[in-house]
Amino acid sequence: MNKLFIALGLVATVALVGCNKDKAPETGATTGEHLENAASQATHDIATATDHAASETKAATDTATAKINEAADEAAAKTQAAAADAKAAVKDATAHVAGAVEKGAADVKEKAEQ
Repeated sequence: MNKLFIALGLVATVALVGCNKDKAPETGATTGEHLENAASQATHDIATATDHAASETKAATDTATAKINEAADEAAAKTQAAAADAKAAVKDATAHVAGAVEKGAADVKEKAEQ
């Protein structure tokens, strides 16, 4: 039983010393001052994190914009090349059709003269 009372006394002493609001001997600051310093540090850390996130977001946005512009330029160039190819194909087809029409007309004329 005595050991129990001694243990409870030690626990109570540790609890009272741990909850002491007076200046702590290691830093000379009160608990309130520690809390104020922690709040100031947290505010600074949040501001730093926010600035870093904004910077990273801007960099990512700039990179994405550059890639979108590159893709648009490439698509425009490929579309222009495809249009040129289509124009050449239509020109060739027209020439073949004209040649076939002329040959057909020549054949008809030749048969008519016979």
